[in-house]
Amino acid sequence: MSSSATSRRALLLASAAGAAAVLAGACTAPATTRPTARQPSAPPAPTTAGTATAPSCVLAVRAGTGPYYLDVDLVRSDITQGRDGVPLQLDLTVVRVPDGCRPLAAARIEVWHADAAGDYSTGKDTYLRGTQTTDRTGRCVFHTIVPGWYAGLAPHIHFTVRPDPHTHTTSQFFFPEDLLTKIYTHPPYNHRTPPQHPNTRDSRYRTAATTMTLPLTPHHNGYHATYTIGIT
Repeated sequence: MSSSATSRRALLLASAAGAAAVLAGACTAPATTRPTARQPSAPPAPTTAGTATAPSCVLAVRAGTGPYYLDVDLVRSDITQGRDGVPLQLDLTVVRVPDGCRPLAAARIEVWHADAAGDYSTGKDTYLRGTQTTDRTGRCVFHTIVPGWYAGLAPHIHFTVRPDPHTHTTSQFFFPEDLLTKIYTHPPYNHRTPPQHPNTRDSRYRTAATTMTLPLTPHHNGYHATYTIGIT
């Protein structure tokens, strides 16, 4: 969080049921043609075994932006930009907790993460990065892929929420490990030998898993996650 917002606390409300009341409408960003990401030749069969049950109202575990953050300001819903992988639809909603979880419109949400090979876009590349502005219901949707692993860290998606130009909250989402181990046995992830335990080798995951693991459900030939980000 920025120095001007040190006293402000961020909450994450990760209950899909609680989010249902505010998940309506579309993002305010202009609609764009979404290219269809090339799919793995043998995608994992949808299953509920790899889902996580998210807590209903907990403090966000803050995290730094990491070395791969770029302020590219790409306003778009589909951030795949041709990268192969298992599709992931990420529904995010921002609410004001002190105001009775009032949906917060016009909040900017940035996401960025590695591709299936564990690589981030750098320089002139912009894949798997994007920004959305929440609509009147506080909601935005990102279309991406499940990230690969790298450097001994648990696979993750970075995100930053900016409710105003002077305040931001940065954290990251993780994934259920049993689901990752299934996904990583299929192309394009299996071009490398995956770790046996992609999550638990990471101390950050062990600290934040209860709060920050995405609740995933099968969605078409990929997965869907709904998360409500509450701020003060």
